[in-house]
Amino acid sequence: MRRRFTVPLIMAMGVAPWLALKPAPPAVPPAEQPAQLSAVIATETGAEWAGGFSGIEVLPDGSAWYLVTDRGHIARGTFIRQNNELISADVTAFKPLVDHFGNAREFPHTDAEGLALDSEGRLNVSFEHAHRVLRYDDWDAAAIWPAYTRSWRALPQNGGMEALAVDASGTLFAIPEGVASGAWEALVYRRSHPNPWEQPFTLPLAAGFKPTGADFGPDGRLYLLERGLYPFGFRSQIRSMSVTDTGFEDIRVILETPLFTHGNLEGIAVWRDNAGKIRLTMVSDDNFLRLLRSEIVEYVLTE
Repeated sequence: MRRRFTVPLIMAMGVAPWLALKPAPPAVPPAEQPAQLSAVIATETGAEWAGGFSGIEVLPDGSAWYLVTDRGHIARGTFIRQNNELISADVTAFKPLVDHFGNAREFPHTDAEGLALDSEGRLNVSFEHAHRVLRYDDWDAAAIWPAYTRSWRALPQNGGMEALAVDASGTLFAIPEGVASGAWEALVYRRSHPNPWEQPFTLPLAAGFKPTGADFGPDGRLYLLERGLYPFGFRSQIRSMSVTDTGFEDIRVILETPLFTHGNLEGIAVWRDNAGKIRLTMVSDDNFLRLLRSEIVEYVLTE
């Protein structure tokens, strides 16, 4: 074989499988989707702890935020806005997530993935690898174990509760990323205090996507952030839905991004601005790798 053919052949061999996996364009063109891009800001700070952002919550007025990382840190800060448009995010405090003794842990107990802020200001955090959901009643509090279910032990190590959300009544919903090969639905766990965790129904999956984040909006609907993973990039999708006692209804795709639009979006917060519009604020997980983007992305619903 002549040397001049070596590189083109290797490139063809590497690209061909990707072309076979290349996703179709969004069913609805981006310009016509209900959610429209409002802002993108980078979150690189240079701090050793900053990165791997996997969960986000935004206060109801959009002024302040919480973030968790998959190396066991929590941060809080404020947003700077001009005419409702996001300009920057400032960190005001950060610290390690602690256990119920008030001690910081090491891997595998540090992989925080989901974050849910309830109406009383308490933060709920879901973890994978060591699958559990902990609650922090305030910034300085030690963790509380609201409840636990042995069924989480059957989840894959890197496929635990990625999506965590709490509704207006304080009911928690946790959805793992791990889905059995060939399955078309994901497990859904639910807990209403003081009851134990239950697995009441499943979530219909969208082809090519897995759950990564969730939040209940001010309209009472559940907004589910989903990721499509491909060899050279990510796609993201958001579906909104009504939640009943027996499952999900009125499921709508409100955003589907083309490949490479954003980084690895994993966390979502849904809130209403002072103009009455619902905003979707998301954060990407760079896995502490420079080749991946670390950013906060915000969309606004036009409907």
